[in-house]
Amino acid sequence: MPYDALVIAAHPDDAEVQMGATIAKLVDQGLRVLLVDLCPGEPADFAQPGERAQQAARAAAILGADRVVLDEQDRFIADTIPLRLRIAALIRQHQPRWVFGTTDACVHPDHAAIGPLVQAAVFYARLANWDQVPGGELLATTAPWKVERLFFPHCKMEPAWGGDFAFAIDVSATYERKRRALAEYAAIFAVAAGDQLLELYEAEDQHIGRIFGVAYAEAFRSHSPLLLDDFSAIRPGLHA
Repeated sequence: MPYDALVIAAHPDDAEVQMGATIAKLVDQGLRVLLVDLCPGEPADFAQPGERAQQAARAAAILGADRVVLDEQDRFIADTIPLRLRIAALIRQHQPRWVFGTTDACVHPDHAAIGPLVQAAVFYARLANWDQVPGGELLATTAPWKVERLFFPHCKMEPAWGGDFAFAIDVSATYERKRRALAEYAAIFAVAAGDQLLELYEAEDQHIGRIFGVAYAEAFRSHSPLLLDDFSAIRPGLHA
């Protein structure tokens, strides 16, 4: 089934933390979004096996996105050829215009693996003649697919980017849905007690919004420079 955007993340909750309000905004614009978690995120800090998957399904429904969860092992995700091919096969299957991954991560090794994995998978997905490549059988029977754009939201376990990003999305109108989606993850956040990490994540989105004079914004980097048809797509800046 075709999707406009694939958001590829290590664990359930990563997509919501990094760009949950943007996902909701894309859905509100009539676009189809698929969240791809490379592992089910087990073991979870505050829940029995299987509970985090149920929470992830509810969170995706709040944002209006679909979700698939692969069977990699939490803590051991690595940039491997088989996993590159597996992600490339998903890209070919779902034919997204845009792919989102994680970049510049070093705190959590699973997050650090996502950037090179996704970049390689996007490249593999566009190549033909996999039947002539030893080990390329997974892609040999599917047609090449060229993604229009590869973007990276900020991984909020890492230090803030400051002003070093390509663009930001004003998510003030959809931010409450991001809060609600993250509140589903009682398996990993102390939601009832007021989780400090969630407060810090929200503070970053407030800070990015303040740069532009809006309540909340989510920051992104781009794999390649952006090309605009005209200047009408650019919002006014707070200080010009």
